[in-house]
Amino acid sequence: MPTINPLGKDIISVKTDFCGRELSIEINRVGFRTSASVLVRYGETVILGTAMIGKQPLNGFDYFPLSVEYEERFYAAGKISGSRYIKREGRPSEDAILIGRLIDRPIRPLWPKGYRHEVQGIATVLSMDPAFRPDAIAMIAVSTAFMVAGAPFDGPVAGIRVGHVGGKLIAFPSREQLKEGDLDLFVAGKEGAVMMVEAGANEVSEELVVEALDLAQKAYQPAIDLQNELVKKLKVTPLTYELSLPSDEVQKNVDAWLKGKLGIKVRGAFEDRHAALHELLEGLKEHFRTELGEEEYAKVSSDYHDAFSTAVNKDVRKGILEDGERPDGRKLTEVRPLSSEVGFLPRAHGSSLFTRGITQAMNITTLAPLSYSQSIDTMEFEGEKRYMHHYNAPGWTVGEVKRLGSPGRREIGHSALAERAVLPVLPDENDFPYAIRSVTEIMSQHGSTSMAATCSSVLSLMDAGVPLKAPVSGIAMGLIVDGDKVVILTDIQDAEDFAGDMDFKVTGTPKGITAMQMDMKVHGLPTEVLAKAINQAKEGRAHILAHMLTTLDRPRKTLSPYAPRVETIQINPDKIREVIGKGGEMINHIIAETGAEIDIKDDGIVMIASPDGPSIEAAIRMIKDIAADPEVGTIYKNVPVVSVLDFGAFVQILPGKDGMVHVSEMSEERVQKPSDVVSVGDHVNVKLMAIDEKGRLNLSMKQAERELSK
Repeated sequence: MPTINPLGKDIISVKTDFCGRELSIEINRVGFRTSASVLVRYGETVILGTAMIGKQPLNGFDYFPLSVEYEERFYAAGKISGSRYIKREGRPSEDAILIGRLIDRPIRPLWPKGYRHEVQGIATVLSMDPAFRPDAIAMIAVSTAFMVAGAPFDGPVAGIRVGHVGGKLIAFPSREQLKEGDLDLFVAGKEGAVMMVEAGANEVSEELVVEALDLAQKAYQPAIDLQNELVKKLKVTPLTYELSLPSDEVQKNVDAWLKGKLGIKVRGAFEDRHAALHELLEGLKEHFRTELGEEEYAKVSSDYHDAFSTAVNKDVRKGILEDGERPDGRKLTEVRPLSSEVGFLPRAHGSSLFTRGITQAMNITTLAPLSYSQSIDTMEFEGEKRYMHHYNAPGWTVGEVKRLGSPGRREIGHSALAERAVLPVLPDENDFPYAIRSVTEIMSQHGSTSMAATCSSVLSLMDAGVPLKAPVSGIAMGLIVDGDKVVILTDIQDAEDFAGDMDFKVTGTPKGITAMQMDMKVHGLPTEVLAKAINQAKEGRAHILAHMLTTLDRPRKTLSPYAPRVETIQINPDKIREVIGKGGEMINHIIAETGAEIDIKDDGIVMIASPDGPSIEAAIRMIKDIAADPEVGTIYKNVPVVSVLDFGAFVQILPGKDGMVHVSEMSEERVQKPSDVVSVGDHVNVKLMAIDEKGRLNLSMKQAERELSK
């Protein structure tokens, strides 16, 4: 029986072809108490998009209270969490947080400035087609929900992933195609303009990325058209709202007081500019406190502070657009002063300090056996993560007092970007069998800490002796747009970020791009402008990389004395059971005997780790002995007698492998009783003469002595 809407509304759906599959959006089937809710279907993926819009603005807020969330459900993939103790979904996984940010970033700039109504958008994955990732469909669901709610959202937006496989660009590639290819590019935007870019790549060219941007913009258009079709079909009524903006009178008063006090007078080095602006703000407060009176000014002080920030941002834009001069006096393509050092933390396996202007990042690398890799168990993925980059930026790095806590969405996003930048150049696991943790501790923030994290992590990894395939550098680009005039800035700082229209981060090697992240603050840009920014970023990256290589031009040849040594050997997979032993008895014995850590993979690769070389050698010898196959004709020296019988003795030639020495093979002379020649615990030399059809080993002490005496 079909669902009946209890509010008496018809269930309405629209459909279109989207990259070869049917995309459908349905409304009025579920979520009756929401501002709007939609079900979006694509293949076997079903996403619930819900929107809640506050009816009244929140007083006292100086920011837009928007939250966008992405909810994983294990049942959507037909899974139960692998955790032994927790089966219910709890705190979002890092992957879910990153997808939530992915959806948020193209949506957030498209609301009116000063909008203070509380807004929430949630994408909940109800069913997941394993053939492809669901994030693009989730973005469509949240965008549609906002459009259907009648919110003042200048959408719709849509996003799509582009891969590059076998020399061809593919829109909405499958998971398998993404694994095979050398590009994973996610592009989101509105009609005719790009709003957001996120990419990981295996050193691909700038030209290929620009071509992929063009393809993506065309490919997501049907999803935008479909949302517009639904809104038109529903005849959505726009919501009424109020904006919290400084009055025109306040802004005029502030602009008048600041006349002649900005421009060249507040340009210069960070400390000079910071001090000059602080002095101006204090002067402004004192002036209007006197003019309006203490009590009246207290009521509107936040409006005057906002108006001051607006005026300063306008001055930054004016200086760049009209004078071609940046707040700190740099040229448009000039990178801030650079300095760096490595190896300054004595007990760390690798360490670096990278400084660019006032922005500073410290990075520490720690190496461990592969058994220390991170286990991943999410709705989409199950496996291990060998390389981990973590980013920390407490409040004191921006001169503020903030409560310490677990990393937020920004920290997780910056961690992921710097991690993605380095992944393509990490050595293969077989060549460098280590788990690698790279931690960036931000020391000071003044623009583009994620790119400082990338550069510092590369220097730290090389200091640790990680044999990177190539060094990576990164840079953040900015943009100021005024009508047809477009100015692209290299290496933006905070003032240019706040006043500007774009934050575009690019990382790569001399060969090509490894990662990108771009966010717009205006309502989108054509790809031609992005192409110019990408090519200008290439020059900036090269400049920063040249500096990094003067500090350390290649990975160190030896590891820190405090880092574990890891050796790998290959054994027959059929022998794994013997090496482990019953209940782990054998491998635990080897660990206790040698002090080494041992990790065995299903393909027979054995990794032995210890800071002590002799421990590794001893463990390798014991494992090889257990895994070795007895060879006919081999002489085994000084091996123990394990039992003596009337007709001969059993000798252990290898761990767990005993053979029989018949009484006739014990000596050149006739032996009456085996016990006259050997006792349990004696050590003898034997030669393996034969292995019979039942796998029994026939040994000879007599033949061994003959050959050893030659």
